[in-house]
Amino acid sequence: MATTYEIPLTAEPQTFGIVLAGRELRFTLRWHEAEPERAGEPAGAWLLDIADSKGASLVAGVPLVAGRDLLAPYAYLGIGGQLWIYGEDAPDYENLGERIKLLFASEEGDE
Repeated sequence: MATTYEIPLTAEPQTFGIVLAGRELRFTLRWHEAEPERAGEPAGAWLLDIADSKGASLVAGVPLVAGRDLLAPYAYLGIGGQLWIYGEDAPDYENLGERIKLLFASEEGDE
């Protein structure tokens, strides 16, 4: 059975090591500032870079978007689970880690 874990975040750019499904990884979250085209649109987006334990880049610039598995396009990496954004609001600079959560769901047998 799959197990879901919350990856603790704070509302600031950050880099940290993490073990997911037995694999050591390094996550970097960075805020990309943007000019909104219309009033009420976000003024930027959170982006995720994933590196291996030695710092070699695996993926870069994955937008933190709710409603889809962020790792699905990178299944070939064999990370062993799904990465989801969960929350009632769209991720913005202030709500990451509070109202917006990053969840990892391990695949069966990877716990």
